[in-house]
Amino acid sequence: MIQGTSSGAGKTTLVAALCRIFSDKGYTVAPYKSQNMSNFAYAESNFEISRAQAIQAIGARCEIMPHLNPILLKPSGNYTSIVYLNGKRYKKMHAKDYYEKFVNSEGIKIASKSLKTLQKNYDLVILEGAGSPAEINLQRFDIANMIIAKKANASVLLVSDIDKGGSFASLVGTMTLIEKKYKKFVKGFVLNKFRGDIDVLKPGFHKLKKLTGVSVIGTIPLIPLSLPEEDSLNSNPKEFLWTKKNISKIDHELDHLAKTVKSNLDIKSIEAMLK
Repeated sequence: MIQGTSSGAGKTTLVAALCRIFSDKGYTVAPYKSQNMSNFAYAESNFEISRAQAIQAIGARCEIMPHLNPILLKPSGNYTSIVYLNGKRYKKMHAKDYYEKFVNSEGIKIASKSLKTLQKNYDLVILEGAGSPAEINLQRFDIANMIIAKKANASVLLVSDIDKGGSFASLVGTMTLIEKKYKKFVKGFVLNKFRGDIDVLKPGFHKLKKLTGVSVIGTIPLIPLSLPEEDSLNSNPKEFLWTKKNISKIDHELDHLAKTVKSNLDIKSIEAMLK
């Protein structure tokens, strides 16, 4: 499972890359994100999911289906979202009602059912978290991060955007704030969007290991990509037409991404975690 120290850390991109890497290795692979908040969807005649999971599915070379993103939240303002369950519009809900009356009852049941279906039908299911697992005010309602990791018995890689600065502090802080029972699931750190001399980082890697007991398993360089944005606060994502030509472009981008990530991560260690 890929979790992040914040939104925009690179979770979605890393999952897409790993889906393609392990598909290339001959595994049947599917991406999965239990709950996604985005106004940018992949829509077919009978369902909608986040377009991020649709792109990851292209990376995995698997069918695009509702199980990849069983809960989609489309923000509609004033702390409300339109909730989609299993690809179908459910209803508009206020954040308070969603968290306090839905996520830990119906929400986790729906998410768990989709996860079990994917685990039954694929060799590997690569999970993506949402935001940060260390939002201590929301942890008991968080069905996108550690609760799902526990249900899947998944090894977690924690990714941080080093280009923005503060990665070492955010990794240590995240490990400090997540509940003790979940710390054992975190098996490695990934520093994303790095530019510079990696030798400068190595003393920090050793200190991280001493402070947290967790090793850095890779540093991914800042990669210029043309993949559609998920729904970032730092950009203005454009609508995307799902034509054969555009999907072919995505496929080419995913190959480029996978090659770059593969050369900068300890893939053998990740493969061992998955077994």
